[in-house]
Amino acid sequence: MRIALLLVMMVLSASAQTNLVLSPNPPAEAMQVQTNLSVSAAQRYEQVRMYCIQNRRIICGKILKVTPEGIVVDSGYTNLMRVPLNQSWYIPGTVVASRAGGFVEANEPDAVCVGKVFLTDLPKLRGVGARLKSYDYVNIEGFPVGQYTYTSVGTVQRTVREFTTKLQNAALWNYQQTLPQSTPPK
Repeated sequence: MRIALLLVMMVLSASAQTNLVLSPNPPAEAMQVQTNLSVSAAQRYEQVRMYCIQNRRIICGKILKVTPEGIVVDSGYTNLMRVPLNQSWYIPGTVVASRAGGFVEANEPDAVCVGKVFLTDLPKLRGVGARLKSYDYVNIEGFPVGQYTYTSVGTVQRTVREFTTKLQNAALWNYQQTLPQSTPPK
């Protein structure tokens, strides 16, 4: 409900309407904005939502780091998609799994994501005392929401693609990125 209210407020406060030019290469050139007075804010939001759907990925891999905001995952473990492991998004680290060798990420919806990524908005784990741990596995769909920088070892900073498991959060975040930035008065 809050997201819908926030969207209505953004629509009412938008000073210029824009038309999205969506790129097939989401990380580097995710979205560019062009002014077009004939496109409404609702149409722009729907374009952004479709962008998120077209760029969704299957994140299947080993949890490398657990943070309060989400998890860092080394994705590309395609054998986690086999039955019966594909019945749950969370897979304990006792399962034998390995990374697919020579695998290249496709540029299509529901392609398997390859490499390190950050994943947010995870579903709740069931069971008493259940919590995510490093070296457990995940197999879940994610929608793009920019990049995330974390500290891997010591003071080494790494920037990876960020995904959310909730389409509405991805659409809202990406929509906000397309709004014209107001410049402060001089």
